[in-house]
Amino acid sequence: MADEIWAVGDAYDTYVGRWSRRTAASFLGWLDLPGGGRWLDVGCGTGALTATILAVADPAGVVGLDTSEGFLAVARTRAGDARAVFRHGDARSLPLPDHGFDAVVSGLTLNFVPEPARAAAELARVAVPGGTVAAYVWDYAAGMEMMRYFWDAATALDPAAAELDEGRRFPLCAPENLRALWTDAGLDAVAVQPIDTATTFADFDDYWRPFLGGQGPAPAYTMSLSEDHRDSLRELLRARLPGGVIALTARAWAVRGRTSH
Repeated sequence: MADEIWAVGDAYDTYVGRWSRRTAASFLGWLDLPGGGRWLDVGCGTGALTATILAVADPAGVVGLDTSEGFLAVARTRAGDARAVFRHGDARSLPLPDHGFDAVVSGLTLNFVPEPARAAAELARVAVPGGTVAAYVWDYAAGMEMMRYFWDAATALDPAAAELDEGRRFPLCAPENLRALWTDAGLDAVAVQPIDTATTFADFDDYWRPFLGGQGPAPAYTMSLSEDHRDSLRELLRARLPGGVIALTARAWAVRGRTSH
């Protein structure tokens, strides 16, 4: 199995971070929370969601937490705001006291946590009574088109690649499963919403280049291939994707709920 590296912030940002920033803005618009709150961003990565919270949510402060020191280094550099603090930590055992945050959020992370139910319970634990707990994940099975094209082509050339396909590996990334996760964590007023983001690539090279960065399952798989196999995958994708400007859609599923008073 390809090694799923999550450490180099710039490579991740080129691959998917640039699209996650747009999704983050739509997510926060959906939450529509008042300013002045204390926020926690679990699995903050390179800081796309944290930066968007700072820009549009008028928080009193934001704590960004991640297991990757490489991602945290990029997030600290990019934040440029004294209201943001970044810490190392695991979503399954948050190094934080109970009831400390008005809003606890997580972007594009929960499907990578080995025990998502434990993580959801931890997110609820650190929220104040009546606080908001919310998250979003890519719709790998269908709506995250840049990855769907990739894995369909990879599997056509190498049936064993199906084992790495996020659409198969992450059943959490579906509305009914997210709703159940939040409900089982004891959250109230649970709602699920699709968020669609346009992902436009100037040409095929703009689409293909991020898969050579090694960050995440698809790029890690790409770089594990022999040169000949990688060339075959590239050319099959080129044949299947539209010519010229490539306009695709990235769909995420978002879930929110409130802790009990």
